Amino acid sequence: MQFQKWILGSRSPRRRELLMQLVPESAIQVIPPLDPDEAGFEDLHDLTGIQERLAEICRDKNEDVFEQVQSDDFENTLLLTSDTIIVVERQAGYFVVLGQPVANTGWEQEVRDWFLEDYAGKTHRVITGLCLRSSAKTVMEFSQTLVSFHEREFVREHLDWYLSTGESLGKAGGYAVQGAGSIFVKRIEGSLTNVVGLPLEKLLPFVS
Repeated sequence: MQFQKWILGSRSPRRRELLMQLVPESAIQVIPPLDPDEAGFEDLHDLTGIQERLAEICRDKNEDVFEQVQSDDFENTLLLTSDTIIVVERQAGYFVVLGQPVANTGWEQEVRDWFLEDYAGKTHRVITGLCLRSSAKTVMEFSQTLVSFHEREFVREHLDWYLSTGESLGKAGGYAVQGAGSIFVKRIEGSLTNVVGLPLEKLLPFVS
């Protein structure tokens, strides 16, 4: 392992669990960003602009956590921050980032619309940005996975049940591929762990 200590700047227990598949638990310190606010994607509908905004979010998180560390001894330490987004193409060249459904009385309809109009019988993108800081340099990495859902009839048949589980809440794009949401997935092209929230293959160069 190249780094003796990893600082994971995330509130996500899933990312910590994934990182533990590569790095001993004793080497991981979790320090979430203090500022919960993030730049949004509402004004962006091209892939280049969306990726640039994603990089901005990851770098801002990284700077937030780095300021908390305030340690002169940053040798053999890697600070990792990341963000994962769901991107759908609603018409040719017009992309929309789907966030987390808002936990109110209308979230079920919002997720239903995503599943039937954006996912069913179609392929969408899951993109993760990674900002990795060591004493030597800071680098940005990106991972993109293409996820295809089953046809509309299948999705419609099982959607009421899925919404009743409440799994959509707190999940970008309203589903969890590591949970019951996997029943809707027909094909995955690329990294599975990227869809869960942390593309492990992008971290391999830092652990071996």
